[in-house]
Parts: sequence; structure tokens; C-alpha cells
Amino acid sequence: MKYFDKNTWFWAFLAALFFLPFLGGVHLFDWDEINFAELAREIVVTGDWLQLQINYERFTEKPPLFFWFQAIAMSIFGVSEFAARFPNALLGIIVLPFLYISGKFLVDRKFGYLWALSWFGSILPFLYFKSGIIDPLFNFFIFNGLFFLIHYLWKVNNINRVFLAHKAHYYLIIGGVSVGLAILTKGPVAYLIIFLTVLAYALLHSFRFGLSLKNFFIYSFVALLVFLLWFGIDASLHGPDFLIEFTIRQWELLTTNDAGHGGFPGYHFVVLLFGCFPASVFALRGLGRIKGIHTQIADFQKWMIILLVVILVLFSLVGTKIIHYSSMAYYPISFLAALSLWQMSEYPRRNPRWVLVLLLFIGILVSLISALLPWAGLHLEEVKFLFEKDAFAMANLEAEVPWSWLDFIPAILMISLLMVYTLYQQKHPIFSSRVLFFGTAAWTFVSLVFFIGKVERISQRAAVEFFEAQQGKEVYVSTYGYKSYVPWFYARIEDYENPEATNREWLFHGDIDRDVLISTKLTKVEALQKEIPDAELMYSKNGFYFFRRPAQER
Repeated sequence: MKYFDKNTWFWAFLAALFFLPFLGGVHLFDWDEINFAELAREIVVTGDWLQLQINYERFTEKPPLFFWFQAIAMSIFGVSEFAARFPNALLGIIVLPFLYISGKFLVDRKFGYLWALSWFGSILPFLYFKSGIIDPLFNFFIFNGLFFLIHYLWKVNNINRVFLAHKAHYYLIIGGVSVGLAILTKGPVAYLIIFLTVLAYALLHSFRFGLSLKNFFIYSFVALLVFLLWFGIDASLHGPDFLIEFTIRQWELLTTNDAGHGGFPGYHFVVLLFGCFPASVFALRGLGRIKGIHTQIADFQKWMIILLVVILVLFSLVGTKIIHYSSMAYYPISFLAALSLWQMSEYPRRNPRWVLVLLLFIGILVSLISALLPWAGLHLEEVKFLFEKDAFAMANLEAEVPWSWLDFIPAILMISLLMVYTLYQQKHPIFSSRVLFFGTAAWTFVSLVFFIGKVERISQRAAVEFFEAQQGKEVYVSTYGYKSYVPWFYARIEDYENPEATNREWLFHGDIDRDVLISTKLTKVEALQKEIPDAELMYSKNGFYFFRRPAQER
């Protein structure tokens, strides 16, 4: 308990204060949030905790660990947005104290404080603990897998500047377990990230760094064993289909532009530079030599730089480009930012001019976006021409959204933060940095409060409300011309008695025993009416059209 001082509880309290409120204040967003929540909901409905299902058909794209946590939350709080996002909020309450304790362990209390602050006060790292996606848990286990492997290496190499109380193989086993839990959360990419990071480090040290093939095999075997605890049982009951189909799907994601999620080669660099503001700017300073740190922390800095490079290179090569693919980089970025801030505190010196210029550039851009959103909402007719080539988007803009001048508060807040930082950053660098990081956390929080519900009204609210209205009714639900998980989660569909219920051909053309309710987009209405001539239009709203195919009389 020696690491649990008042700062530990401060970060736990602050995380709870910011991550728990308004978790259920807005509907889940298609695609991943609703997909994952539906997987968890169907665990609760069916009671099958081994085999994942989506629309009551087997789902083989992800292992189950994260969905077990969501299902537990739904069992406690009921099926809801709050329950779907609660596991990540709880993880946030763990991660901030964890970073503080880790930083205190590696350097001192001040460094631990700055590491937690660097995470808490950066935009995307903050946001992810308010979401219902899988990556925060996945990344936490990967980081621990590497963190404890480094502990092992320090122990076997007799590097004692950091106190390690246990025998070397204790850290090796704990690291392997952590990697295994990461694999059980999202898949073998966890092991690939660790392997590539260790390989790069080994190459830099001519493979003389204290890790034998035998011990790396033990580490890897432990990781595999954790995964096999679930997969072995699943395979004995359902055969090897999961592993085969999962492997095929992972290869598709690695090699193809999946579902339109493409991007240019530098996509993730841009995402991390802007999305991890302001930590990303300070992390650039943390890439260089840091004055006053002992050899062990310089070694950890090297590990974090290698990890960051591996993530950037790996996910730049991957065909599918999605914003959260590179989120594992939040750990090295926040560490390098903390290292830069710690040096600034311990060995005061002027910041290079480029730091201020880059901070102001990104901060002003964030401020402009914060101001343009409410301005566009209040002057809708003046911006519609931007969407005139997209009929569906034009129809989305017909949604009733209560914009007001209060919505400029986030922009005013960010401009104020930049002004304070600019005025004080030379004479009081740590004070100004704290203001910037805590202020950015506040900006992120209030931006969610002011903007996220309005964006959701425009993008999907009409479809969500339609399917919510079907809860408790004996109907089938589907979409036409686009894929969405909204119908199943928000209609709260129970397990099907009719085996044909998941057959789209039967739903659209067969002798159905219940009404089929179908959502489509404005651009697909004509095609739907041609393909399903007996479908009756119920109503349309904000670009979504809702049809009913009536049950056949028996």
C-alpha cells in the first residue's frame, strides 16, 4: 500500500468525477459502440458466455473478454448506454492512479503526477474512457505486458535504481498473463506489437539485452495459455470455426481497406498529433535526450520511443485506417510528454519557440472547430451548399437541433487556455502547463456536453428513435442498403424462435410470420421499392425512410 498516497486517491476521484457523469446521456454511436453493446446484450439475453452472437448468429471477429465486462455491467445496471460505457469509465478510474503510481515508481511523485496529467488532459485519451469501444482495455493489457517484461529485464540485468521486490520470473509471468488478457480482449495483434517492439530493441542491442529465447518462449507460452483457457473450452464445444474465421477476418483488416476505412500513409501520425493535443507536442520534446534521468529511465524512454514507432509503422502499413487503431500510442506519448514536463520542472529553461508555435497552431485550430460547429448550426442555410452533392447528408441537416450562443463556451474556454499558457509559459512553465492540461480536460468534457448530443441528433437519432419504438413488439427488424447495429440493440430483439429470422432473403421476399420493419436511407428508397414491392412506407425523417413489410395472413 506504500504507493497509495493522497495523489493516488486524487487521480481516482478526478477520474470518477469526469468519466462517470453523462455516460448514458446520449445514444451509442454506430458502428463499434453499438456492435459491442449488442454482443454484450445478447450474452445477457441468451446466457451463453462462451460463444458470442450478433443478431443471434455466431460472431467470430473478436474474442469475448471486453464483452463479458459489458455484459456484467448490463446485468447490474440493465441494458443501457451507461452500462455499455461503464467498463471503460471504470478502467479510467484505474488507469490514472496506475500511471501516477508507475511514474512515482520509475522516477518520483512529481513525475507520476505529470504522467497522469498528460493522459487526463489530452483529447483522445480522455474521450476513450467515455466510450464503449474495446481499445482502452486492450491497450491497458498490452502496456502491462511490456511494462512487466521490462521489469524482468531490469531484474535479470541487476539494474537496481528502481526497487523490484520480486524474483525475475514473477515479472515475466505477470507480463505474459497481461499479453494473454490482451489477446483475449481483441486478438493476436497484441502479441505482434510486443514482439515487434522487443525485436527492435534487441536489434539495437545486438540481441544482448538479457532475454533468452527460452524465457521469451515462457513469456509467450503464458500469454497463449491465458487465451487457450477460453478457446480450448469453446473449441471443444463448437469446433475450430472461431479460430479459422477470426484469422481470415484479421487478415482482411490488415490487407484491405475495410468498409471504406482507408487513409493516406501518414494518417495515424496526424491523428495522434492533433488527437493527443497537448501531450503530443510535449512528447516531441521527450524524444530527445533528457537531462537528469538515470540510466534505467533512459532505457524506459528508449522502450517507449520504440513502441511509438512500431505502432506508427505497423498501422500505417495496415490497409484499414481507423482512428482507434493507433490508440496504444497514448501510453508512450503521455510518458514522453511527462518526461519533457518533468525536465522543464527540474531543470528550468526556455521552451523552444517551435513548442509554443505548434501548441498555438493546434489549439487555435481546435478553437476554430469549436466555434464553427455552433456557428454552422445557427446559420444552417449558409452552409448547406457544402453538402449539396450528398442528398442523405442534406436530409440529415433537417434534424431539429437546439443550437444557441451558449455553445460557443468550449471555443471561448480553449482560447482562454491558450492565452494563459502564452502569457506564463516562460516564467512559470509548469503552472502554465498544468492550466493547459487541466483546461483541455475541461474543454473535452464540456464539448461532449454541448456537442455530442447535437451531432447524434443529426447523424442517427431518427433511426434510433424508430427502432426504440419497436421494443416489446413481435416484429423483425432490418436495414436495406446500409449496415447498422441500431435495429437489434435499440429494438431489444429477443432470441428468435423461427430459424429463418436471420435470413434476409426470407425477410424481404418470403412468407413471413411477423411484420418486418426496414430502415433505409434516402438514396436507397427507389432500389428498396423495386426489390421489395410489398413494403409499405411508414414515414421518413432526416434522410431515413422506414418501411413495413406486413406479415402474410395464415
